[in-house]
Amino acid sequence: MVKVLPMRILVIEDEKKVASFIKQGLEEEGYAVDVASDGAEGLAHALECVHDLILLDIRLPTMDGLRVLQALRQEKVTTPVLLLTVRATVEDKVLGLDAGADDYLTKPFAFQELVARVRALLRRRPEMTPAVLQVGDLILDPARRTVTRGGAKITLTPREFTLLDYFMRNPGRVLTRTMIAEHVWDYAFDTSTNVIDVYVNYLRKKIDADREPKLLQTVRGVGYVLKAE
Repeated sequence: MVKVLPMRILVIEDEKKVASFIKQGLEEEGYAVDVASDGAEGLAHALECVHDLILLDIRLPTMDGLRVLQALRQEKVTTPVLLLTVRATVEDKVLGLDAGADDYLTKPFAFQELVARVRALLRRRPEMTPAVLQVGDLILDPARRTVTRGGAKITLTPREFTLLDYFMRNPGRVLTRTMIAEHVWDYAFDTSTNVIDVYVNYLRKKIDADREPKLLQTVRGVGYVLKAE
């Protein structure tokens, strides 16, 4: 089984309000989001952890965005990078693109445009064009963001969809709460809370209620597993 992680985005932005706005909005769209507040921290995150996309501000403390971008490309990190900046000149855009950026968005921007650019960049990667996932009669289409079981449509919230996506990419594998927290929530997520258990129960009610066999099972003291057997 090839392990494919849910879409995770790294936001490197020193303006706390902007970073919080982007993080909240993207999480509502179903993405897992990590945030770094300066260039050096962002570079470390990008080198240590796998991300599907990086949103990178150019003006950063400790290390500006272009230097971060150049360092990533020198380390052969091919993750798509969307530059965020108040600079709008053609020369600045050329500098960013020549440094290895994949796209460029000028502040201030509409969040809808940001999301559209994020989706466009993720679609460009061949490995990010996922096939339909199926476990038993449960089918998830990542591209269309639809879920059915036995042909009946199931409506999920963005967080529930991301959670189910993670389970379906790891069928038969026991996923611990820590694994779920790191791949569906943030790395800094407090695993001592019962939020994960609550969301698993929400999901179980939607995909297993009045249906057999029960696909989402609890492994006591360990975590959860999705399997058709």
